[in-house]
Amino acid sequence: MNSGELTAKVYIVGAGPGAPDLITVRGQRILQQADVLLYTDSLVPSELVACAKPTATVYKTAGMALDEMVGIMVEGVQSGHSVARVHTGDPSIFGAILEQMVLLRKAGVAYEVVPGVSSVFAAAAAVGAELTVPDLTQTVILTRVGGRTPMPDGESLRELATHRCTMAFYLSATLAKTVVQELTAAGWPPETPVAVVQKATWPEQKIIRTNLSRLVRAMGDAHISNHAILLVGFALDEALLEQDQHRSKLYDETFTHRYRKGVIGND
Repeated sequence: MNSGELTAKVYIVGAGPGAPDLITVRGQRILQQADVLLYTDSLVPSELVACAKPTATVYKTAGMALDEMVGIMVEGVQSGHSVARVHTGDPSIFGAILEQMVLLRKAGVAYEVVPGVSSVFAAAAAVGAELTVPDLTQTVILTRVGGRTPMPDGESLRELATHRCTMAFYLSATLAKTVVQELTAAGWPPETPVAVVQKATWPEQKIIRTNLSRLVRAMGDAHISNHAILLVGFALDEALLEQDQHRSKLYDETFTHRYRKGVIGND
C-alpha cells in the first residue's frame, strides 16, 4: 500500500498490544485517514482512535454482533468511504477476522489486513525473554485452553505439551489450573518457569514470574483472571541471563555466511 489517500475498502488493522505508540506507522496512518472507524473498545485504548479525523464516523464494537459490524463496513464501502476495522494485537492471532472476510467477500467488498504487534511479543518484551533459545528450544506454540470454543482434534493441550517447547497461552487466564494439570500430565516438571503478563504495555501492566507448581496460587494472589498472556517453558528461566551458555551460531566468529568469512585459527 502506498502513502497516498485511502481507497474505498475495509482495512483490518492490528492496533498492537495496548501502548498507543506500538501501532505500526501504516496502521496509524489508516486510523488518521479513514472515513469510518470501528474499534474493539473493550481491548483497544481510546487514545489510539483519538487520532481519527474530525469528520470520521467512529463506532465502538464491544456490544455488536458480527452481522451488525459487517453491515456497517459494507455500507461504508458501498457509499465510497474507507473503513478501518481496528483489532487489538495482530488480527491473525485469535482475531476472528476470517468470518468478517467471508461476509465482506460475499458482499463484494474489498479488504486489506494490516498486521500489528501481538500481545505475546509484547509480553515477552515485558519480561525480557527470548522465546527461542539456542540449544534449549527453537519452537513456540501459540495456543489457548479449550473452553466454550473447543480445540480441534489433535490439538489437545496435553498433546501439544509433549513437544516441550515454549508455549504461549492466549485467552486462558481463568484456566490456569488446566494448564498446570495438562502440562504436568505431559511430563513437565513442577519447576518449569512461567511468566504471566496482564495487559502488556498498558499503564496497568502486571507481571508475575513463577513456576508451574505455583502458577495458580500466584495468579490468585495477584488477582489476574483476564487480559493475560501465559508464557511457559525453560526459555523463561531468569537464570539464563547469568549463565552465558546459549549462544547462537549467527554471531559466532567461526560461523561463515555470505557477509562474513569465518576466522581461521593459526597453525
